[in-house]
Amino acid sequence: MQALRSRDGQLTAVQTGQGPDLLILHSLLTDRSAFDPVLPALAAQFRVTLVNLPGFHGSAPIPAGIEGYADRIATVFDDFGLGADCIVMGNGFGGTVAVAMALRHGQRFGKLVLSDVAAGFPEQGKVAFRVMAEKVAAEGLGGIVDIAARRVFHDAYLAQHPEAFEQRRQVLLGIDPQAFIAACQSLIACDLVPALGEIRNPTLVVVGELDAATPPVLCRQLAAGIPGAWLSEIQQCGHCPPLEMPAAFLDTIREFIGL
Repeated sequence: MQALRSRDGQLTAVQTGQGPDLLILHSLLTDRSAFDPVLPALAAQFRVTLVNLPGFHGSAPIPAGIEGYADRIATVFDDFGLGADCIVMGNGFGGTVAVAMALRHGQRFGKLVLSDVAAGFPEQGKVAFRVMAEKVAAEGLGGIVDIAARRVFHDAYLAQHPEAFEQRRQVLLGIDPQAFIAACQSLIACDLVPALGEIRNPTLVVVGELDAATPPVLCRQLAAGIPGAWLSEIQQCGHCPPLEMPAAFLDTIREFIGL
């Protein structure tokens, strides 16, 4: 696995595999390691680039604003030599960044895979981001371990995997606190729903049936708004299918990406 850094030094990433390009963007409460369970299968057929979002693992923080995140991530196409047929895959916040990137830089890449992604949140969803941002400001990222675990995984999974709480703690401690707050603020302010009809990238929307962080209704709204988008639901799965149910996730995306 090769470590990468953008030309301006602002983004870090890793790259592995050979073949057509696949760019992966992780979510707010995970990091790129959330895709480790599916990475061997993907890298066997694609050159996979996993970017660390701003504020994660050496990527420089940026001010709040989903457009800024999209513009920053779009620099990797030139910096890392990703082709125009590159598939962009995003989970959670990374998927929302991917949607914004499709609206602003959609000509730079090909297909779009959006796993448990919202184009905007209702007020109840925004409250959750405000609470997390306030707790991080007051207590640091260790203060939201329980919240993070219960947003990433559903209760039945956590009952079977109590180690998931400590795993979330270790992931969260690798994030810049101010960058986490900026990401929460970006999601609170984000409303890409009215512009979804402008996206021309072929799109597959995947959602875990039990996702509490981005409920299926928001993923259905996303799929309905993007012309020609496909929607697939993974039963008994939470917010991060590549981490929780990797085999089911691979089966869901296989035909769409040509795996």
